[in-house]
Amino acid sequence: MRVLYIHAERFTWDVKDPASDIRDEPISGKANNALVIFATVERGDIPDEGFLRQIARDIIDVANKVKASSIVIYPYAHLSSELARPYVAREVLNKLYEVVKSEFHGEVYKAPFGYYKAFEIKCFGHPLSELSRSFKPEGAKVEKKVEERRDVYIVLTPSGEEYNPADFNYDKFEDLKALVDKEVFKKELSGGSEPRYLDYLRKFGFEWESMSDVGHMRYAPEATIMMELVEDYAYMVAKSLGIPVFKIRGTNMFKLSETAIESHARLFGERLYVVESDTDLILRYAACFQQFAMVKDWVISYKHLPFGVIEIADSYRHEQPGETVLLFRLRRFFMPDLHIFTRDMAEAIDISFKLHEVIFREIEKLGRTYVSLYNVTEEFYKEYKNYLIELAKREGKPILVRILPGQKYYWVLNVEFHIIDELGRPREIATFQIDIGNAKRFGIKYVDENNQVRYPVIIHTAILGSVERYLYVVFDTMAKAEKAGKIPRLPTWLSPVQVRIIPITRDNLKYAVEIADILETEGIRVDIDDRDETLSKKIRDAEVSWIPYICVVGSKEETEGVLSVRERGGGQYKTTPEELIKKIKEETRGYPNRPLYMPRFLSQRPSRG
Repeated sequence: MRVLYIHAERFTWDVKDPASDIRDEPISGKANNALVIFATVERGDIPDEGFLRQIARDIIDVANKVKASSIVIYPYAHLSSELARPYVAREVLNKLYEVVKSEFHGEVYKAPFGYYKAFEIKCFGHPLSELSRSFKPEGAKVEKKVEERRDVYIVLTPSGEEYNPADFNYDKFEDLKALVDKEVFKKELSGGSEPRYLDYLRKFGFEWESMSDVGHMRYAPEATIMMELVEDYAYMVAKSLGIPVFKIRGTNMFKLSETAIESHARLFGERLYVVESDTDLILRYAACFQQFAMVKDWVISYKHLPFGVIEIADSYRHEQPGETVLLFRLRRFFMPDLHIFTRDMAEAIDISFKLHEVIFREIEKLGRTYVSLYNVTEEFYKEYKNYLIELAKREGKPILVRILPGQKYYWVLNVEFHIIDELGRPREIATFQIDIGNAKRFGIKYVDENNQVRYPVIIHTAILGSVERYLYVVFDTMAKAEKAGKIPRLPTWLSPVQVRIIPITRDNLKYAVEIADILETEGIRVDIDDRDETLSKKIRDAEVSWIPYICVVGSKEETEGVLSVRERGGGQYKTTPEELIKKIKEETRGYPNRPLYMPRFLSQRPSRG
């Protein structure tokens, strides 16, 4: 923060037009014998009490030296070119005003933020009447770190025993040990090599977009099919909870001038993407803003609760360039964000048991499991410890609990579900939170049985994780399978091409097309390798592409009305089209379907560089 101190015999200000969508009440004012603080909040300044008290002490010290009877905090955005965002600047100045007011024995005023103002000043002109200062929040950051160390970690067992993480026996819980090493002891678990899954992604068209910002991906047709299948599946899984679910769509830009948006956005700080337009906008980092903005306009009765709202939200988080990881840590990603609106904490907890069951059911379908970190407020842990023990019982293993004393969040419980990846690193995938603050912040209300207006408790959840992270688990699972000596194979429902038909000669192309028509009519993604290549190369290319079913057809197959099938990881055999359809339908039952997003014939597809 940069400040200019003027000891003024008199100082007046008069509010004119708004200069920002983020502003205070337009109050004019005046002060006599005042130390006027022209203050510019810079990028990196934070509304931290330690930082603000450092500034306040200097202000009051100077005011006492010049014998000023009043102090005026005056927002002034002209002392630096590195300005903080308006919502940060306003918060910093308002809190600075409160700190100075609490410690100065005299009148303290603050000119309103966010307006053009006319002012008149008469400076005393003595040696201390004009001073400048520059404050940096380094000291405040140190204080903040000290405060963070007060967080308490415990290992909580299904029988309710509490352990210091340093004293727990991890012999039977290697996954938990990896999570504890990362979260509690802050060990950097690099894995020692490049993850194998990265080698798989190119064949399916998951790539960085070099012509965009860092951390932005592009998705080729195969990748697009997989992404949309997971999006569809996320909605199916949400409906499996057994409550009404509404699917919506909305904008990804929201005005920072909206009080509810601003206060919620502060939690993300520098991770926000800010867009400068006619007003400051932020790109959403989840679907919260759109869903809450919509639901606040609904007329809700207790009879409607519980219900869910889901959106496949394109989400933006300004991750550091060195932290971005393909398909895992991105600046732009797709989040199947589900919010469940419940009457009260009791109902939220009841629903969370079913939610917890579904989260584990879905990861187990991929052959994996989770190790869990439960972030809780101190008050919640004291009151609901038995609830956490019950969740540990349902997981059948100890959980890591992080207790945040004296912290204020919109949530009281924030659960992170981690897999342990191929390299032994914890990777957060699914999550849920119990939110007691945002309903009131956004004005979401319902009318109870007694005709009283109440605020619902909201569960935030990504049951599958983001779309990309779900696919990350899929490919990481393939990497673990390959490491174990198995042939990696995608689930059939997720395979971009489920069947490839390879005619032995051009004479067999007509039969290949007939079979493809039959399969496609049944909702199976099928293509035909009609290129002028050798049979062995066509088979090899199909195997490299992880096609689950490669069907070779020649004159003999055409005469017999069968297919010679090479099943990935399942050997070779002959079968009829009808039997193959039955087999694939059995494998894909309960999962969504999408058509092929490429030409059927491989000869019509350009090669990718």
